[in-house]
Amino acid sequence: MKKICVISTSYRKQGNSDLLADEFIKGALEKGHEVEKIYLSNQTINFCRGCLHCQTSGTCIIKDDISEILEKMKTSDVLVFATPIYFYEMSGQMKTLLDRSNPLYASDYQFRDIYLIATAADDDITCMNRCIEGLNGWITCFEHAQLKGVMKGIDVDGFGEVKSKTGLLSLAYNMGKQV
Repeated sequence: MKKICVISTSYRKQGNSDLLADEFIKGALEKGHEVEKIYLSNQTINFCRGCLHCQTSGTCIIKDDISEILEKMKTSDVLVFATPIYFYEMSGQMKTLLDRSNPLYASDYQFRDIYLIATAADDDITCMNRCIEGLNGWITCFEHAQLKGVMKGIDVDGFGEVKSKTGLLSLAYNMGKQV
């Protein structure tokens, strides 16, 4: 059994990336894994100041909700990021989270496997390439971690439209079962 932390970075609960994250969770739970979902929409996460205090202390000097989130990330075996694609890139909320995860860099983090679930209105599969590159840049800083899977939900523009795309729902579910 693995401990999985799913982070929904969209501010639209039950939006397309969030719904695919839920399908991933269903598959992972069915396989017997422990899963916790974090909604960034419920969190206060300020921008990184680049002071690097966290590199020596292991904690961030900014007092917001990041410490609790980072502890959950640190103690998970698997991290799953679910994001809408905005202007061919991950959401700003996700990027801010990744920037603020600097305290994990020097820690004894547990996560090894990283998954990405992304949705876009664009119907071109390459519209997510910059997001994947950005996440891979973050993963490169964690030598024991690797990108294990990417779920590309393209051509979903309307709120919750992914519900009518049973193929995408099945892909997310199956990805969760294969963890």
